[in-house]
Amino acid sequence: MSVEPFDAVDVIRAKRDGGAVPEDALRWIVDAFTRGYVTDPQMAAFAMAVFLRGMTRDEIRVLTDAMIASGERMSFADLGKPTADKHSTGGVGDKITLPLAPLVACFGVAVPQLSGRGLGHTGGTLDKLESIPGWRASLTNEEMFAQLRDLGPVICAAGTGLAPADKKLYALRDVTGTVEAIPLIASSIMSKKIAEGTSALVLDVKFGSGAFMQDIDRARELARTMVELGTDSGVATTALLTDMNTPLGLTIGNANEVRESVEVLAGGGPADVVELTVALAREMLALAGQPDADVESALRDGRAMDAWRTMIRAQDGDPDAALPVARETHVVTAPASGVVTRMEALPFGIAAWRLGAGRARAQDPVVHAAGIDLHVKPGDTVVAGQPVFTLLADDGARFDRALEALEDAWEVGPEASFVVPGSLVRERITA
Repeated sequence: MSVEPFDAVDVIRAKRDGGAVPEDALRWIVDAFTRGYVTDPQMAAFAMAVFLRGMTRDEIRVLTDAMIASGERMSFADLGKPTADKHSTGGVGDKITLPLAPLVACFGVAVPQLSGRGLGHTGGTLDKLESIPGWRASLTNEEMFAQLRDLGPVICAAGTGLAPADKKLYALRDVTGTVEAIPLIASSIMSKKIAEGTSALVLDVKFGSGAFMQDIDRARELARTMVELGTDSGVATTALLTDMNTPLGLTIGNANEVRESVEVLAGGGPADVVELTVALAREMLALAGQPDADVESALRDGRAMDAWRTMIRAQDGDPDAALPVARETHVVTAPASGVVTRMEALPFGIAAWRLGAGRARAQDPVVHAAGIDLHVKPGDTVVAGQPVFTLLADDGARFDRALEALEDAWEVGPEASFVVPGSLVRERITA
């Protein structure tokens, strides 16, 4: 039996007392935890020490690299075309990946979007796409590479071989109150993204009511940390800091978000969804060497829609099939005439989750037809009795709890009380 070069307790103490953990000790604790030598209680103690004491830029780089080294690392060097990826920290109504991947692929860029499923109020890209009859999330590496080479866009499930240390550590963070530690969030996201092998990465880091980071300053710190990690690892990385105080677009759910994404690809769709899709596409294409790409024209002339349809068919989906429709609906109307002054993203996300659009546990199924359709947004004028939003569910018994979540989450007031929000994209962060 080989002798371990370090002792977990010494590494924990070093971080607990505010010191920087030496590189070889930090690499060791990640490896030893992955193979089961360092126990869950020990790693939980280390995670709490990081939560309380933080980490230097160099420590976060080493931690991320050690998590990458715990599994396979993909390479797209043989594709013969540039690659660009996008990651969002998640929000309510955030369906941007769906129109974005085919849009960017129109310009000869491969887009490997390895995505996940939703948990809690934040929707999952794979859940949305599985609303499409026949569509398949799981691809072999060979299928993914062929699709990237021949077509350009791929949205699929991430393989279990990428950064297994992160998966194991995330499960611990979830039950020990250390999820919010910025070094651990940044290394978790970036270990998977760097391991995916993309040469360019754009981060959509959200702040506000419906975001993981509600405070803009902490969202900015997370964005800067992740941009530094990408840059230090040789991945061209930028971040956009975007507002998630109000739901994005007019749909929250799965099937209805697919419908809205198709509207955007057809040259229409809500202005905020189009704005963010275009902004992120420009960032991705600039990093891929095309700073002057005419993104809007690809939405107008049908190229993006063609790329979408080809991508869906390649994964056995039928882009022309009818999407699921909810069996039950409940319309909520304006109590008075005036202006919609606010719609808080988080309660709307929770309400959609309670309607069946999300899951409380990873193994729970989602109801693809469930969710919320918004008929107006903050700043819109309404008259008394006008529909404001519609709840969608397969089981009408779910409406009461969804409505509970929405109490005090929106209001109609006099025009003078409406405060015009700032731009959706608040800042651009580079290395």
